[in-house]
Amino acid sequence: MLAGVGWWVWPRQPAAIAPRIVAGTVQADILPPEAVSRLAGATLVPGPRSDRPHAAIEVSPADCAVAVGPATQSVYGRAWTAFLSATYQDAGSSGAYTVNQVVGVFPDGAKAGAALRTLTAGLGRCPSSTRTDQAGRTTTWAYAAYPATPVAVVWTATQNTVAGWACYHQARVKGAALIEVAVCEAGDGRPTASKLADALAGQVSA
Repeated sequence: MLAGVGWWVWPRQPAAIAPRIVAGTVQADILPPEAVSRLAGATLVPGPRSDRPHAAIEVSPADCAVAVGPATQSVYGRAWTAFLSATYQDAGSSGAYTVNQVVGVFPDGAKAGAALRTLTAGLGRCPSSTRTDQAGRTTTWAYAAYPATPVAVVWTATQNTVAGWACYHQARVKGAALIEVAVCEAGDGRPTASKLADALAGQVSA
């Protein structure tokens, strides 16, 4: 079942809530479902959201906590001042296509840059990982990162046991914010992830 496959890349989050949109906040920065659907070429609906990074994920080997949980405390720590992770999924809620956006705002650009360096270093320590869920099911993932810059890193997480299934990630520093986009699908999600990262970076005013 693909739904379980997609969610394991990101920590499980509470059920979808209706956010109060206020200009200049992380809620206003996140791209709405209609905009993401246009860029992705698929009809997507709101899924789980979280207003804080989840705890680090337990995984084998332990050095892979960042690669498995790039939107968790492993990367964002506790220095952030505002945070929002929002997931959209295919209209049928099958998990066959998911998009995740993350905006974490820090007190200044130096701290946002430090979080990006933590992410980049964590990806470099983890070529592959195995994770076991609460039901005892395991998944194995391989990670491939492109050469990073001081303000961006791009990587792919590929599930070894499901043909073609992968999550395409981009993370960027924009001012005092670290933003992330992930597109998970059984196809090439790189172009969509790049378009979404450009659009999200254009929204963020931190």
